[in-house]
Amino acid sequence: MSVLLVISSVCAVLAGLVHVYIFFLESVAWTSPRVRRVFGIASETETQATRALAFNQGFYNLFLAIGAIVGVALVAVGNGATGWPLVVFSTVSMLGAAVVLAGTGRRYLNSAFVQGSLPLIALIFAFLGSTFPAS
Repeated sequence: MSVLLVISSVCAVLAGLVHVYIFFLESVAWTSPRVRRVFGIASETETQATRALAFNQGFYNLFLAIGAIVGVALVAVGNGATGWPLVVFSTVSMLGAAVVLAGTGRRYLNSAFVQGSLPLIALIFAFLGSTFPAS
């Protein structure tokens, strides 16, 4: 595998780990004071009102993470025909979610950057690696 595809794989796994962390925040620790501060939730009432929505959203993030990590694992064991499409689909979905988040307001730009930068890098290097394969 070319160095470019290795970089893509590493970034895809790191993006997956970021999304596992987001899953933890949204689906496991949503009601903690620390997570309330991270998401800018002002009251316990608002936390409880959004709890089910956050729980569901957290699982979306977990499933995207699983897709990226399993895709890289498949590539690592020699099944690139299945692994790469899974990596690309998962990272495109992560990037798309980050773009939507960025579009919801200026206060979400930092979160969108955290959520979308590694998937973007993974996609760029996957494209470069498939365009300029190792000789």
